[in-house]
Amino acid sequence: MKWMSFKHEGKEKYGFYLAEKQAVAAVSDIDGAPITLAAAIEEGQFLASVCRNPESILSVEEASIEWLAPIPRPLKNVMCVGKNYRDHAIEMGGEASVPEHPMIFTKAPTAVSAHGAPIPAYESLTDSLDYEGELAVIIGRKGKEIAREEAFDYVFGYTVLNDITARDLQSRHKQFFIGKSLDGSCPIGPWIVSKDEIADPHNLAIQTMVNGEIRQQSNTSHFIFPIDEVIHVLSKGMTLEPGDIIATGTPAGVGFAMEPKGTLQKGDTVEITVEGIGTLSNTVQE
Repeated sequence: MKWMSFKHEGKEKYGFYLAEKQAVAAVSDIDGAPITLAAAIEEGQFLASVCRNPESILSVEEASIEWLAPIPRPLKNVMCVGKNYRDHAIEMGGEASVPEHPMIFTKAPTAVSAHGAPIPAYESLTDSLDYEGELAVIIGRKGKEIAREEAFDYVFGYTVLNDITARDLQSRHKQFFIGKSLDGSCPIGPWIVSKDEIADPHNLAIQTMVNGEIRQQSNTSHFIFPIDEVIHVLSKGMTLEPGDIIATGTPAGVGFAMEPKGTLQKGDTVEITVEGIGTLSNTVQE
């Protein structure tokens, strides 16, 4: 199923997308439903019961909703794997920058925004706003010291993420957090596809387009560090919890590495498509 959060008639809700009806089943309207999608993921059995009888749930038309990020306000920072595609590592720093171990940084929860939401231009802060199309993993179970062979037991599903980055801030401050945590710099969505619908997350085509021009085109088969290894490494000394978000890295083709540079300008539309999941689209605010 395609699980999503949305606003309808002024209320934040969640449910699953009904493509054939161009509507959303309003799961949060069920009596006794957890308040948020993150809470429902944590409870587990509630969503399982919904899946057994989805036809019984009242729906609302897609045209009547405002999209929200699937998990609008994560309880933790979004965890991100840096330079997880060899070609991107090389375009940003040559062979020497290809990591030997997973390179982890985070984005603040306040950076998270929705499919269709404007990307703030931040003209007074940066002149190097860049895109990074990524597959993101949503954790479904609490766990620590998770073995690689059990890692996918802790996955709820997958979504699309744009790791918007202010490259000049990233360089100036000698770390990633400020340049990657500007409000609205982490569009996620449009939904979370449950893991049972993705046969192999390590064989998904990924493409980023800016104003209709293909900028990034790759496949998750090119990960340096696969998802199970990332989950294993992160959980060695840190508890992963339901609703945690892990962005898996971006392939080559970012605007900052182009000649001349192709960083984002006002009015630019970024569309990121991951096979089997969908397309996340956002436009830089005029």
